[in-house]
Amino acid sequence: MSMLTLASAPEDAAALERAEAHHARLAGELAGRVTMLLTAVDRDPVAAERIHAGLVAFCDRSLLPHAAVEEAALYPAAHRLPEARLLIESLVGEHRCLTALVDALRSAPGPAGAAADARALQVLFEEHVAKENGLVLPLLAMTPDVSLASLLADMHHRLADGTAVDGGAPQTQDDEEGHDMRGQRTDGTGGCGGVCGCGGAEEAAEPELDVREVPHSLRHAAVFGALDAVPAGTAVILVAPHDPLPLLAQIEQRSPGVFSVEYLESGPEAWRLRLAHR
Repeated sequence: MSMLTLASAPEDAAALERAEAHHARLAGELAGRVTMLLTAVDRDPVAAERIHAGLVAFCDRSLLPHAAVEEAALYPAAHRLPEARLLIESLVGEHRCLTALVDALRSAPGPAGAAADARALQVLFEEHVAKENGLVLPLLAMTPDVSLASLLADMHHRLADGTAVDGGAPQTQDDEEGHDMRGQRTDGTGGCGGVCGCGGAEEAAEPELDVREVPHSLRHAAVFGALDAVPAGTAVILVAPHDPLPLLAQIEQRSPGVFSVEYLESGPEAWRLRLAHR
């Protein structure tokens, strides 16, 4: 059955696809950041601190605002439908659990203490968006007197102007500690912020992201999320089930000249690549 047959209007079918793609990007980036944290906790505690802070910043910047605008713009329309009322109330409860897990991450004494909460956050969010993709969004798209496209446009506008987040305060696009999303310093100091161990410190082990364990629909977004957590002067080892040439092209298009690529293993069962942030 096509998306068009599930929607009452072509624009709602297109909106449904865009919403699912956005959910995949959020879930993928979260998965990448959590995987990087879990790997770095055992291999490089200093880098794990940086990744932990980046994960909290991502949640504050993207995950929690997304939940807030859903409750403000999307959920009320679904709650008015009798068949969705209890589901929406349970999803609101899951938002509270997501917020509590982010708060636990924020107050954790260190990355090791945050690891379990980070993994729980990932699992809950993936289950949460699966319910939205499989139940809430199709129901709204099929309801003739509801415009899913308009609801999602409202969400977009609220996110853009920050009306559903922090009392209207605009959201910064910079990461924690003066870094932008590609790990570059935005305070003019340059360097890696001490994460890479430069300046005479012992070279740290490099975290590994095995995308063979990530659902196919989330893989590319997971890699992007992991790369956003890699500071300048460090690297991540990517393990893929095939030669990821299309992914490498997307990385270069997304961040021109930022990452160098070195093949460490080329099949037949796994491809291992070192992606170094210049």
